[in-house]
Amino acid sequence: MTLFSYDFMVRALIGAMITGVSAPAIGTYLVQRRLALIGDGIGHVALTGVGVGLLLHRSPVLTAVIVSALGAVAIELIRERGKSSGDIALALLFYGGISGGVFLVSLSSDSTNANLNSYLFGSVLTTSRSDLIVIAILGAAVLLVALGVRPWLFAVSHDEEFARVSGLPVRALNLTLAIVTAVTVTVAMRAVGLLLVSALMIVPVAAAQLITRSFRSTMALAMVFGLICSIVGLTASWEMNTPPGASAVLVAILGFVVIAIGVSGWRRRLRARLAAGEVAEPPDVVLEAS
Repeated sequence: MTLFSYDFMVRALIGAMITGVSAPAIGTYLVQRRLALIGDGIGHVALTGVGVGLLLHRSPVLTAVIVSALGAVAIELIRERGKSSGDIALALLFYGGISGGVFLVSLSSDSTNANLNSYLFGSVLTTSRSDLIVIAILGAAVLLVALGVRPWLFAVSHDEEFARVSGLPVRALNLTLAIVTAVTVTVAMRAVGLLLVSALMIVPVAAAQLITRSFRSTMALAMVFGLICSIVGLTASWEMNTPPGASAVLVAILGFVVIAIGVSGWRRRLRARLAAGEVAEPPDVVLEAS
């Protein structure tokens, strides 16, 4: 009997695949804006939302969406108005979010170490049918925005001042990206956990940048890479009895290392051939990440 003959493994696989595709899609914009760690900050805020849900006996996923979206909007407005540096704003998200979450979870009647760990480090194997429906709806919304508004979001991420001069609604686009990032964090919460979600948003993008030349190809390859890492990580966790979220992230990091070593070796060989005069000019491939 294969591992995917179990209903809970099928649900886990679908949830992991949705996460593996949607997280790098938004992560591509965050890397472009040099906000690679914003996912960590929003993840900590989402923990407060989980605490609110457990305290009020409501769906922790839905309350995490609301609270993390409010936190993401607040941090974007602070950044835009220049009232605080990005580092300070991120610190407020980190410390306030996680302390508020732990405090509220400890007050709830559902407070257990296992319950809290399932949100911090992921528990995709316990994904219920209702959880999967929520994850699918939120994941579809994330992909709809990431792909449907890509030209405008890219313009703002690449050069905000030029986008403003061009007449684009910069504030609305920035707030949209902040909210979608918060939703992405919530989508990935069950699969990889709030403490690891940023890795699945960033590492596939970093790996894709090593071998692609354009924003579009980077996003496409990162989504494929994220999907593969989620499937391989889930399979490895079953075979080795390890946490699925941590396994997926380690697979992604291992893939990044392998690609980085391969690209570095290829560049050394190309430089050697150029120095020896074996080739007149570099072939039509990317030498630098874009």
